[in-house]
Amino acid sequence: MSNYFILGLGNPGEEYRETRHNAGRIVASEIEKRLASPSADGKKIKFIVPGEKVMMNQSGKSLVGLIKTKKDAAKLIVIHDDLDLPIGKFKISWNRGTGGHRGLESILRQIKTTEFIRFRLGIAPVTPSGKTKKPSGEEKVLKHILGEFKPLELKIIKNLGKKASEAVETIVGESLAKAMTLFN
Repeated sequence: MSNYFILGLGNPGEEYRETRHNAGRIVASEIEKRLASPSADGKKIKFIVPGEKVMMNQSGKSLVGLIKTKKDAAKLIVIHDDLDLPIGKFKISWNRGTGGHRGLESILRQIKTTEFIRFRLGIAPVTPSGKTKKPSGEEKVLKHILGEFKPLELKIIKNLGKKASEAVETIVGESLAKAMTLFN
């Protein structure tokens, strides 16, 4: 029997609950609600909820005692915000760098491998024609990622939970390769 771990990245506390930087926590929560069973094909799924004081930049602390080997890491699904993707899109990745994401950097320091599954959730604004309009400059980037979702954006992010749940079920029940083919 093989255990899968799902960790949605974000910051604790009410002031961060609906911010773009918490997209990972929001979608992980939606996945947990949508999955009818805690297991698929005899493979357990454990949802990891970071402690109340674990900030995004300390996300690796949530994995202490859980991810002990490379084999464990290969069953880790980390869900996080990504400013390089437009809002409403997600991409499944494997064995990639952090892209400067400090939550991922903390995870990498803790588990000492990039060989884990990532669900990259788009949070970049889009133009009316659908092109990504990524903010530029550190101040604007921080303001955007720490800003609250607009009501329509929050609805879009929560709706990703359905598609992401299907992708998780495909990974657990079939394979990562099939999920990447179907959902990327």
